[in-house]
Amino acid sequence: MAIDELLDEREQGERVKAWLRDNALGLVGGLVVGAALIGGWQYWKNRTHTQAVEQHSAYQTALLDIRSGEFDKASQTVAGLPDTAYSELAALQLAKAQVDKGDRDAAIATLESVKGTEPGVAAVVKQRLARLLTDAGRGEDAVKLLADADDAVSLEARGDAHFALKQNEQARADYAQALRKLDSAAQQRGLVELKLSEVGGTPDEPEVES
Repeated sequence: MAIDELLDEREQGERVKAWLRDNALGLVGGLVVGAALIGGWQYWKNRTHTQAVEQHSAYQTALLDIRSGEFDKASQTVAGLPDTAYSELAALQLAKAQVDKGDRDAAIATLESVKGTEPGVAAVVKQRLARLLTDAGRGEDAVKLLADADDAVSLEARGDAHFALKQNEQARADYAQALRKLDSAAQQRGLVELKLSEVGGTPDEPEVES
C-alpha cells in the first residue's frame, strides 16, 4: 500500500475519532432519550390497561348491586367511576332501575350527575333525562337540556317537553323536524306523525321518485 494511502486512512481514522469525541454526549443523550420514550410508552400502556380493567370491574360490581336492588351501593360505585363510557352506561342502568322502582327523582339525580364525556352515550343520557324532567313537570329544564338537539329522538323528546308546556307551535316544529330526520320505514315514524297531528301539524308528503 502506498504511503499516501496510509496517510489518508490515518487521517480519516483521526477524523472519525474526533467526531465521536465531539459528539459523544449527543449520542449518549439520544440513546437515553430513546430509552426513556420506550419506557414511558410501556408504562403508559400498562397503566391504561390496568385502569380499563379496574373500571370494567367497578362497572360489573355496580350492575350486580343494581340487580340485587342495592341502589345505594350502586350509586356510590357509579359516583366513584371516572368520567368514561363505563360510568355513563352504569348511570343509565341505575336510572332505569330507579324508574322501575318508582323513584323518578332519584333517577333524575343519577342522570344529572353524568358528565357526558362520550358523545354517543351522552346523547342517550340527555334524551332519557329530558323525558324524566318532562314527566316531573320540569318541561322548561328539558327544553334547555335539548336546546342543541339535532337527531330525531332528541327532537321528539324536546317536542314532548314543549307539548307538556302547552307550546304547541314549538312542539309542531320539533315533531316536523324529527320526521324529516327519520327514514320512511322507521318504526318511530308513526308515533311522531300522531304527535305532530295532535298539535295541528301535517306530515310532509313522501317524495315520489321519477
